[in-house]
Amino acid sequence: MGNSRVSEAPSLEVNGTVDHKDNPAKTSSSERIKGGFALSPMEGERQKETPDLLNFSIAILKPFETLYIDCWPFGMPKGMGVVERFAFKAIETNLINYLSGRLGESTAAAAANVNMWAGIATLMPLLGASVADSYLGQYRTIVLSSLFCILPFLNKALVLPRSSKESGKACSINDVEEAKAVLRLFPIWFACLGYGIVSAQPSTFFTKQATTLDRSIGPSFNMTAASLQVFRALTVLILIPIYDLIFVPIARSITRKPSGITMLQRVGTGIFLFIITMVFAALVELERLITAEQYHLLDMPKATLPMRAWWLVPQFIFFGISDLFTSVGMQEFFCDQFPNESRSVGVSLCSMITGLGNLLSCFLASVIGKVTSGDGGDDGWFSDNLNRAHLDYFYCLLAGLTTLELVVFLFFAKSYIYNRSSII
Repeated sequence: MGNSRVSEAPSLEVNGTVDHKDNPAKTSSSERIKGGFALSPMEGERQKETPDLLNFSIAILKPFETLYIDCWPFGMPKGMGVVERFAFKAIETNLINYLSGRLGESTAAAAANVNMWAGIATLMPLLGASVADSYLGQYRTIVLSSLFCILPFLNKALVLPRSSKESGKACSINDVEEAKAVLRLFPIWFACLGYGIVSAQPSTFFTKQATTLDRSIGPSFNMTAASLQVFRALTVLILIPIYDLIFVPIARSITRKPSGITMLQRVGTGIFLFIITMVFAALVELERLITAEQYHLLDMPKATLPMRAWWLVPQFIFFGISDLFTSVGMQEFFCDQFPNESRSVGVSLCSMITGLGNLLSCFLASVIGKVTSGDGGDDGWFSDNLNRAHLDYFYCLLAGLTTLELVVFLFFAKSYIYNRSSII
């Protein structure tokens, strides 16, 4: 104990940027700002031009300004992010039952509408990222996004910096190299779209399956079908520290790489796990259909099958494990490999994968529903009577498409060269 030494904190230096208070921003070697984020000198000047309403809003949020998520390349209020996720997931996971129940839509139409809504919602961050990186800066964009419902403001996306307009100079060699680096990302981005399609299923068909099963807990309590989504989130929360504290050290001892495995290896592992997830989901759905047939409930769609909802829990857990690798890996990859000035766009590309995946799932479900339903429209893969539907076929199709995605992903990932020598 007497010989123990306290390690000194890494030295900080002022690099000419300012924070959201107009004070000099101190950065570490990793270029992350602790307790806030840096604004460029130009953004500092723009802050002085901020409308009074925006300044007032920023003043209101000042008590919460120290609540930031350090793992992101820019500050983000924790409370705001948590509340937004709660609201989004609550709507997403219950919407299919509302559309197919209260509004009387068919299962296929309800699933397509949920995918359409989720797709458009998750594509919007690309607009916000463009505004943040090109005009307003991240802090003001977060504030304005919070006020978006009552103050339409985000109408100046993709605006070039003023200096580039005024100087009229051609792009530098560094600009060209950064553009090439961004272009190299798009094959990887394209190969990840299959993940977006698969990730749309828990909030639609998984939830519909749960409505047909026994969800009782004890003699007098029934959990909602959408409540099963919590197992996916809990899996991620539980496994993140296990991944960092156990998996990474073991992998590091084998690969001799600081992070254990590369970011693309992490994404590829997650895609492989999604294949297993969909195969397992197909087997569970097959068991559900067999149970409905054994108890002569095929033509009783509103009857509760004598099969516990716990059968669905493993596939939600598998989804959580897959998310731990794929979703987190993609965020790390696109955030890190984008130029520093446009990392917000890199993060938004991950949302774009989910958004376009939902739209593709909507298109896929609509086409399959029309092709397989025949003239009657009742006996297709997505029949309103799930006991006569064939979600197991659909899950097998998704497993096949994900396998194809993995092959394409491995092809592009094998030849990808990271644009920073310090990144593995």
